[in-house]
Amino acid sequence: MIGLSVLLLWLTFRNVNITDVWDKIKAAKFGWVLLSMAFAFFAIVSRAYRWNMLIESSGYKPLLTNSTYAVLFAYLANLAFPRLGEVTRCGALSKKENIPFDVLLGTVIVERAIDVICLLFSIALVFMLEFQTMGNFLYEKVFKGIGASINMTSVIIAMLVIVGAVITTRFLIKSNASSGFVIKIRKLVVGVVSGLSSIKKIRNLPVFIFHTFFIWLMYYFMIYVCFFSLPATSLLGIKECFLILVAGGLGMSAPAPGGIGAYHKLVSEGLALYDVPISDGVAFATLLHTSQIVEMVVCGVFALIMLGTGTSRISKTAA
Repeated sequence: MIGLSVLLLWLTFRNVNITDVWDKIKAAKFGWVLLSMAFAFFAIVSRAYRWNMLIESSGYKPLLTNSTYAVLFAYLANLAFPRLGEVTRCGALSKKENIPFDVLLGTVIVERAIDVICLLFSIALVFMLEFQTMGNFLYEKVFKGIGASINMTSVIIAMLVIVGAVITTRFLIKSNASSGFVIKIRKLVVGVVSGLSSIKKIRNLPVFIFHTFFIWLMYYFMIYVCFFSLPATSLLGIKECFLILVAGGLGMSAPAPGGIGAYHKLVSEGLALYDVPISDGVAFATLLHTSQIVEMVVCGVFALIMLGTGTSRISKTAA
């Protein structure tokens, strides 16, 4: 995973003058960057609130502060290993609020599925606004690159491995039905299914939908206001920001710690579609991504401290 980030960073920076990029970053208007960081924080709090709604529909009522700390800690953990944060935030909140880990894991799976749907919706929206530009971007920078690294043999092998794993797992469970390990696995599955069903029990669906929209609106403004921090991007507008939002979302979804490398590559090349010089595009991507990394580290460490202080509480059952 780290190797992928290093490779993508090298591919991003190999054709630019690093000194020139650094000079552009130093000359940036950091007031806009701070505002961008504020929008990112609003998105985090909104995400914690939305997560709480899923948890409450599963029968528990954690404190919003603890849920927010858990989400912040998750972003910090994702810098070490992609998607590690989804597990660590469940573990942290489970310990702090005495909520079953498996139930929390189910709610997180629901939340991530919703985020994927939102990203796909954003891609569809950009297609409507910038059909040719978006089509070329996805083909040249995303699908073509993926297709070049995948052949039919690797697909068949992957499918055989998955089928073999499923068959082996079912055999082991049936032949060891009374073992402690199998009982724990079944309990985990039941808990995850319970968490997954939380989406059907949400009490105030309009508020849930509002927070889902609000999270992505904050992501949009996080990028849009940062445009004004550099002269080369200051004239970009609404449609351009949508494409960069999608490019950044795809970059953060890549199997790289914190999206490092993938984010820089896709965002800078997305900006190049709007005639932003590559050095300016790399400077913008680096400035925006680094500001978010700094925010994740500072807030994540603070959240870790807060999660480790005080005593665990018994989460009240949602009435």
